[in-house]
Amino acid sequence: MKKAFLIFSFIFLTFASSALAQKQIVPQVQRDPILEADAKHNLEVARQYFKLKKAYKAVLMRFEETFAAYPEFSKMDEFLYYAGMSSYYLSQNKGKQKIVSEEEKKKFAPEKLREDATAYLSQLVEKYPQSSYKNEAEKALKEIQSKK
Repeated sequence: MKKAFLIFSFIFLTFASSALAQKQIVPQVQRDPILEADAKHNLEVARQYFKLKKAYKAVLMRFEETFAAYPEFSKMDEFLYYAGMSSYYLSQNKGKQKIVSEEEKKKFAPEKLREDATAYLSQLVEKYPQSSYKNEAEKALKEIQSKK
């Protein structure tokens, strides 16, 4: 009887210790579902502005709003790419939205836009090394650096 008890105790302790050793995986970033949904909507709208309408000022406004409210957005790498490329294209006077007012001329000055593009794309490359936008961002950064 003692032998059976010892064997049972040994087996029980073996399984119990291995179960206790297992770690529960907890996501590193707790995402707010409401902010996440709002940010996804802003990204979708910005994507349409960028790809279809070439409305780069509108992309930047959506990005700034989202980045200020929810910098932990799960698809921030894509948003950084669109913001960086929009800044770069605006600095070259591309796009369908023109800069007309004096206030816009200050906000969207070519030098400032190139600095913003460099900042956004650099952040994408450094913070999101696994991003599918990384290679395109690195190419754009080299292009920006070569034009200085």
